Amino acid sequence: MNPARPPNVGMLLLDIFRYGYVSSSPMARVATTTDAFNAVAEPRRRQILDVLAGGERPVSDLVEQLGLTQPQVSKHLRVLREVGLVDVRDEGRRRIYRLNGHPLRPIHDWVNSYERSWARRFDRLDVVLEELKGKERGDGGDDE
Repeated sequence: MNPARPPNVGMLLLDIFRYGYVSSSPMARVATTTDAFNAVAEPRRRQILDVLAGGERPVSDLVEQLGLTQPQVSKHLRVLREVGLVDVRDEGRRRIYRLNGHPLRPIHDWVNSYERSWARRFDRLDVVLEELKGKERGDGGDDE
């Protein structure tokens, strides 16, 4: 047995060149219904939210607009409903869905922190670009 290699305790070990061994054990998957972050990780659910941002829609409209089957749309709506991102009401035999934006607030707040960081970086970049333009204008006639 190679003393540098960790003992195999039921995990698959992969030899990754200079990085040694990387464990590739099965990772528990978080249920998509635990919070809005997990629910909107699926692109089709984000598409549904985009459509519902324009107003209430019955499932049949979502099926038509998204080009998905009715069972697919219903499955995604169930997940969105369980995390509170959509509300549903009955109108006769139809179920009408609408966006509930309140559970999106934690996502907004999280993304907003990155937006502020990037805005500061772009502001600093603007200053550097203006300095370079000034130097270029000042040095432009000296090279000829």
